[in-house]
Amino acid sequence: MQLKALTLLAVLALTISALPSAAAANPARSDDAPVDFHEWRSNHDFRTGKAEGLRPGRGGLVIGHPAGTVEHTEPDLGTTRTYEYGTWTSPAYRHGFDATQLVASWNAETPEDTWLRVEMRGRTATGATAWYTMGRWAFGDSDVLRTSVPDQSDANGRVDVDTFVAAAGVTLRSYQLRVTLYREAGKKVTPTLAMVGAMTSAIPDRFTVAPSPPAGAWGRELPVPRYSQNIHIGEYPEYGGGGEAWCSPTSTEMVVEYWGRGPKADDLAWVDPSFADPSVDHAARFTYDKDYDGTGNWPFNTAYAASFGLAAHVTRLGSLAELERYILAGVPVITSQSFLESELDGAGYGTAGHLMVVVGFTADGDVIANDPASSSNDAVRNVYQREQFENIWLRTKRYDADGDVASGSGGIAYVIAPVDKKLPRG
Repeated sequence: MQLKALTLLAVLALTISALPSAAAANPARSDDAPVDFHEWRSNHDFRTGKAEGLRPGRGGLVIGHPAGTVEHTEPDLGTTRTYEYGTWTSPAYRHGFDATQLVASWNAETPEDTWLRVEMRGRTATGATAWYTMGRWAFGDSDVLRTSVPDQSDANGRVDVDTFVAAAGVTLRSYQLRVTLYREAGKKVTPTLAMVGAMTSAIPDRFTVAPSPPAGAWGRELPVPRYSQNIHIGEYPEYGGGGEAWCSPTSTEMVVEYWGRGPKADDLAWVDPSFADPSVDHAARFTYDKDYDGTGNWPFNTAYAASFGLAAHVTRLGSLAELERYILAGVPVITSQSFLESELDGAGYGTAGHLMVVVGFTADGDVIANDPASSSNDAVRNVYQREQFENIWLRTKRYDADGDVASGSGGIAYVIAPVDKKLPRG
């Protein structure tokens, strides 16, 4: 399973009037743990920002007349290439509360010879932050090596892999996102930006979370395919350590295939034909983060899912009652949690960070999860006690096996669905 230093979210700013926050619109979320996800997706949305060298195209923003060129070197690939680029900068977005963390998400197409970079900046009580790189990304791995960017830290905060974490005493009141699209100079091919957005939150330190009431999904289970990461142990260790570390891409692939999408036979030709479920190996390769050296980068997983024509983003949910609304809408949800073996009956393991797919609820309200940390595909379906599961998923603090204080995800979730699928509000 993927071990990861779990953090939370942050915000950024400039100006523009506040829009209603998701927390305010969603009674399943408490006012003392606000969360907001906002995206720019349509051409109308993109017109509210500033485009330089980009224009509306089929499916999103594309490179038009480039804003300039830049030389980029990939030492591990042994390449130095000149790229044309264009940028889109969002208007400032106010989420309606003082945020402590931020995770960006994007949906894009990056054909061969193209890639993109996502940045964000915010506004604190004392002014604007710097621009922080939230990811350098391409679906493939022949032009750039998909990566988070280390060593981004200052008085306002830091970037921890995929999450901006505000410094102690700092909160972010608004933010902007900036996306730069690149293509090799002289080529006509272009990347396409379909969506960019961010989740901001202010989740307080908490070791326990009260269980939520029923919300209508008890007795409902979605037919999500079942894949075990553990049958891939030892396969392609260059992608984060092999199957034993692939909980995130395995979970992502389950949901992608639930929607009838995923890689084609030709896409999987690179996988050793003796390996079962080659789409799991494929998902691991194409979610791999070079600097993090793992496959658990949250927005890299949702960007992978979106490459199959789906809409996908990272957010936080406030309760299992809120998650039930997704199950009622037919949408499975991938959740991130960390726990000791004694804290989740039936799991048979403990973890510092693990992803699984919530596919439904029993008639008594317990969680039905496709847990990739299982011995076989047949063993992937597990039932976990509602109160235990909700606590290990929503808490932000916990005690590890040595009795030291460690972090929890605070309700991190991947939401993946068709673009035209109506999702619960909030």
